[in-house]
Amino acid sequence: MKNIDPIPEMVGETTDVEVWLIRAGLRFSDLGDDAGSIAIRKQWREYQAAVQRCCVVLHQSPSKVQLGGDYAKLRIPGGLKGDAGSRKDTGTWRIINDK
Repeated sequence: MKNIDPIPEMVGETTDVEVWLIRAGLRFSDLGDDAGSIAIRKQWREYQAAVQRCCVVLHQSPSKVQLGGDYAKLRIPGGLKGDAGSRKDTGTWRIINDK
């Protein structure tokens, strides 16, 4: 089974679009009106909804949680590869332990 978590280190989630875009080597100024940019903007909205839901359920801040399962594909811009409409809600999350 392939590893679906594209970020190997324990990095918490973010509410900052620039930080999220940097995960894919992008900047906000790179986005235009093309189909790829529109898809990335849609993915950002889906990512933010998943992060908010996770934080509410776990009573944690975004930096203290990490999305997993199907939600892991939202963690990096472009991680959906066109399958957003067929995805079932099988997302998981975990709390990142501070040492």
